[in-house]
Amino acid sequence: MTGLSVEMLAADAVEPITSAGNAQLGIAVLAGIAVIVLLITKFKVHAFLALTIGSLALGAFAGAPLDKTITSFSAGLGSTVASVGVLIALGAILGKLLADSGGADQIVDTILARASGRAMPWAMVLIASIIGLPLFFEVGIVLLIPVVLLVAKRGNYSLMRIGIPALAGLSVMHGLIPPHPGPLVAIDALDADLGVTLALGVLVAVPTVIIAGPVFSRYAARWVDIQAPENMIPQRPSEDLDRRPGFGATLATVLLPVVLMLVKAFVDIVVDDPENHVQRVTDVIGSPLIALLAAVTVGMFTLGRAAGFTKGRLSTTVEKSLAPIAGVLLIVGAGGGFKTTLIDAGVGQMILEFSENWSIPALLLGWLIAVAIRLATGSATVATISAAGLVAPLAADMSTSHAALLVLAIGAGSLFFSHVNDAGFWLVKEYFGMDVGQTVKTWSVMETIISVVALGFIMLLSLVL
Repeated sequence: MTGLSVEMLAADAVEPITSAGNAQLGIAVLAGIAVIVLLITKFKVHAFLALTIGSLALGAFAGAPLDKTITSFSAGLGSTVASVGVLIALGAILGKLLADSGGADQIVDTILARASGRAMPWAMVLIASIIGLPLFFEVGIVLLIPVVLLVAKRGNYSLMRIGIPALAGLSVMHGLIPPHPGPLVAIDALDADLGVTLALGVLVAVPTVIIAGPVFSRYAARWVDIQAPENMIPQRPSEDLDRRPGFGATLATVLLPVVLMLVKAFVDIVVDDPENHVQRVTDVIGSPLIALLAAVTVGMFTLGRAAGFTKGRLSTTVEKSLAPIAGVLLIVGAGGGFKTTLIDAGVGQMILEFSENWSIPALLLGWLIAVAIRLATGSATVATISAAGLVAPLAADMSTSHAALLVLAIGAGSLFFSHVNDAGFWLVKEYFGMDVGQTVKTWSVMETIISVVALGFIMLLSLVL
C-alpha cells in the first residue's frame, strides 16, 4: 500500500475541520454515504441535492462546525467545476455539432455500407466507440439506438446481436475514457495525468469492449432472442440541410482531441524533460482544455460550415448544447464538494491508518468502493466521484502510471451491474421493448462483464508498469 506524508495531507487541508477520532469519523463517513444513497434511491432526490445534504450530514456526524463544513464543501465544488466544468462544456459543444451537422450519421452510414453479416456487430461496436468519445452516455444512446433498431430491422438481425455491441462501446467510453465527466473528476481528485490515463484507458478499453460487445452479444442473442419493436423504429424526418460533412473530416475532428492528448502523453514519457521545447509545446496543445477547444474550433468548419450552417445556426447549436449539461455540472461539482469535505475531515489519514495492515491492493480497493456505491445509487458518476474522494490519499505516493490505473479501476467499478435504480437500465429496456428480466440478462450482465474484465486488464497492467 502507499503512504501519505504530512506535507501531502497539508496540501489538501491545513488541519482537519474536526477533532473526531477514527471511530466517530468512520461512522460519519458511513452516515454521509447512507444519507446520499437513501435520498437518491428511496426519496428520488436529485444527486446534486443528495450530495450537498450528504456532505453536511458527514460534517455534522463528525462533529465539525457547520461553517467549516460549508466552507470545505463550497471550496471543493468551486475547484472541481473550475478544473472540469470547461472540459465538460467543450465536450457537449462538440457532441452537439456532431449530431446536428449530420456528421454522426455520416460515420454510421459509411461504416455500415462496408459491413454486413458477421461483421455487423464489429461495425456497431466501432461506431459506438467512435461516437461515444465526445458524447455523454445518455446522448449517445439517444443517437445510436434508433440506428441500432433500423439496422436490426432492415438486416433481419437479432436485436441483441446488434444492440449489445453498440451499448458496450458507449458504456466503456463513458466509464474509462476522458473527457467524460466521471474519468475527468477521478483524474482531478487523484491528481493523475490525463494523457497517461487516456493512453492506458484505450489499452484497457479495446479488449474490454470486444469481450463485452461482439463476443457477449452471441450469448445475449440466445438468451433473449427478440426483434426490433415496431413502435420504436424511427421514421427518418425530412432533412433540413442540403449537405453534410464528409466521413474523413468528421472522423478527424472527433479524434483530434484524443490524438493531441496521446501525443502529449507519448512525448512526456519519451522526452521527460520539462525544459525541452518539443515537450513544452506538446504540453500546451495536449492539455485537455486546448485539445478540446481546438476540436470545437475545427468542428465549426469541418462539421458546421460543411453542413451549410450559417453563423446564426452555429451560435444556436452551441447555445443549445450547454443547457442539458447543467445537471451534470452540478452533480460533478457537488461530488467534488463531498470529496473535499471528506479530505478536510481527516478521512484520508484515517483510511491510510486503517490500510496499513490491509492486504487489499489500492486498485482493487478503489474498484470495490465504486462497485458498492454504484449498486446502491445506480449512478456511475456518483460512484466515481465518491470513490475517488475516498481513495484519493492512497494515490499520493503512486507513480504516474499507477495513479492513472487507479482512475481506471474506479471507472470500471462504477459500471458494475446496472439495475432498476439506474436510469440507463430503463432507457435500454424501453427502447428495446424488453421486460425487466430480459434487461437484466442482457444489459445488466453486459455492464458487469465490462466492469470485471476491465479490472482484470488493469491489474495485469499494474504488474508490468
